[in-house]
Amino acid sequence: MTLRRLLARLSAFLLVLLLAACASVGTPPPEARPRLVVFLVVDGLPQRQVLAYRDQLAPDGFARFLDKGAWFSQANYAHAFTVTAAGHATMLTGAYPHRTGIVANEWRDLQTGAEVYNTGDTAHRYIGHNTNPLDGTSPRNLKADTVGDVLRQADPRAKVIAISGKDRGAILPAGHRGTAYMYMGSTGRFASTTYYMQQHPAWVEAFNAARPADRWFKQEWKPLLPEAAYARSLPDNQPWYGRAGGKLPMMMGTQADDAPGPGYYTGLLRSPFADELSLEFARAAIRGEQLGQDEVPDILSVSLSGHDYVNHAYSAESRMSQDHFLQLDRMLQSFFRDLDQMVGPGRYVAVLTADHGFMPAPEVFKAQGQDGGRLNTGQFVGRVNAQLESAFGAAPLVFGSPGSALVVNRKLLAEKRLDFDAVAERARAALLQEPGLAAAYTRRELESRSRAGAPFFEAIEKTWHKDVAGDVQYVLKPGYMASSNNATHGSPYPYDTNVPILFWGPPWVKPGRVDSRVEVVDIAPTLARMLALPPPPAAEGRPLPLP
Repeated sequence: MTLRRLLARLSAFLLVLLLAACASVGTPPPEARPRLVVFLVVDGLPQRQVLAYRDQLAPDGFARFLDKGAWFSQANYAHAFTVTAAGHATMLTGAYPHRTGIVANEWRDLQTGAEVYNTGDTAHRYIGHNTNPLDGTSPRNLKADTVGDVLRQADPRAKVIAISGKDRGAILPAGHRGTAYMYMGSTGRFASTTYYMQQHPAWVEAFNAARPADRWFKQEWKPLLPEAAYARSLPDNQPWYGRAGGKLPMMMGTQADDAPGPGYYTGLLRSPFADELSLEFARAAIRGEQLGQDEVPDILSVSLSGHDYVNHAYSAESRMSQDHFLQLDRMLQSFFRDLDQMVGPGRYVAVLTADHGFMPAPEVFKAQGQDGGRLNTGQFVGRVNAQLESAFGAAPLVFGSPGSALVVNRKLLAEKRLDFDAVAERARAALLQEPGLAAAYTRRELESRSRAGAPFFEAIEKTWHKDVAGDVQYVLKPGYMASSNNATHGSPYPYDTNVPILFWGPPWVKPGRVDSRVEVVDIAPTLARMLALPPPPAAEGRPLPLP
């Protein structure tokens, strides 16, 4: 036997072993991978909304997942502070904030007390747009790799494109090796940053040059269905909406506007229209980048931001939120139809989830006879500081931090030669005297795990990263919120943690409902397995039990 024939037989034998190994762990061989992963995020969509309006869905929007795909009724986040940046960092890394370092949308620098934005990076700027110091321009603060990072490391020919109405909704799913494009509220255009490139490709310039955002100027967001269809949601113009109110139909822009401007473009985010624009940009990306057209898998992430803006303004229980959800449903149906034509129904996997759910407004809790209320963070931090001043003779010894935390004033502590742990523990005790507070733990307790098993400790531990998170991390009671919005999110309760996880892709996903508890960190290892890749290094989830 010649050496060439011997090597050929050896190669064939090794290939058989490789394919058998892949089959034994449920990982497809490379040639059986989807050519495109379409990763969809509906910002601020609680699982309860998906099911509440199931009878009003179009035949092939969300229903494609529910009727022809796999979906998980008990999918949850397990970290305590459920917000946009933390969720978007978790989905494709498979890791919670204690590993990703994205503990909140903003946090305070532990040494200076200065505000830090989750995707802020002054070394980079938006292309063709003004850039402010705290604008999101790069994944510098993300301490974990995504599925897309692993894919591009394995094969640099793979393309990873992420699109969103929010900078953090694009930058964090894009990871370190992908490319992010975000909607600019100042111009109605999409832009990337100099972290990714120095100038936009021709397809982006062509899309922006057509000024597609302008077509809704002084047009109305009208209800999709007859009035009777909205009987299960709250009527418009609830008293707690404030002076601005909120009702449909709603005009985009104002009568006084002569032409589209920043106010109009920003206002599109709180409507179905910016989401429609994001999906149009996604179609342009598929064409411009030829996504899913060769043997190398690509990833397209599209985070639809509008639902979060609508729910903050009017609550997830509102008529406007119900209609926005149904509008999204019809948009997805159209998008799937185009994906089937552009990529091919047997060549892509579609996944849909959310970065967090949404709590009902405190007024809704009270109307149902439950406890609830609105807290003023500045006021209760002031009362905590008053107690600390009485005990230690210095003020202010703590700052409020956006991540449901207090940060100890290290500079003042050093000047007064005070003990860090004594101040933090006294701050914790003062915090727990506040109405609406459920639990709080200090840095020492979290680092030592001395309170493991205590209420919410594990959820807080997953939301806390020692390098960036605060010194006293807390959780509010159910029904309580500390925000200037009409409704919000950010708790470890099911209304904020229970989100949809939906899969569709007939060659890889069989239809079925799964009722066992799963977590959002399980998405990343599941996609990695489909793409014949190892999971991202920091991932702590496990492959989902797909039917």
